[in-house]
Amino acid sequence: MKAIRFIPTGVHAYFDYIGGVVLIAAPFIFRFYNLGEAATLVPMILGIGLIVYSLLTNYELGIPGLKFIPMVVHLVLDFVASAFLALSPFIFGFISKTPNYYLPHIIAGLGVIALVLVKQTRYQAKVEAVA
Repeated sequence: MKAIRFIPTGVHAYFDYIGGVVLIAAPFIFRFYNLGEAATLVPMILGIGLIVYSLLTNYELGIPGLKFIPMVVHLVLDFVASAFLALSPFIFGFISKTPNYYLPHIIAGLGVIALVLVKQTRYQAKVEAVA
């Protein structure tokens, strides 16, 4: 299983922050902001949540002194949030709308699930040499 996990936590951290911003902006990028309610709120709330729990994760881009979420827990949060995002068009009934309303949710959700499966689970903190 270790061979499949090839994306280091440092790269994962950048994906998290970029992904959070893209989720917040998705209703405007894909022009479904006018639909309102769940189609708009789900990605925006998940994007904000992603940024918040990323700031608190024990990895390279977490806030020093506040890194209390282990990487494994972070990946579980990623998986659950992504599954919810992918299923949200079915749960909230906007699957019957045009593809720009529901495809971003499904594609982003399934894409992040795939990424979670190939991300490393441990942050390897660098030890600074003492001179």
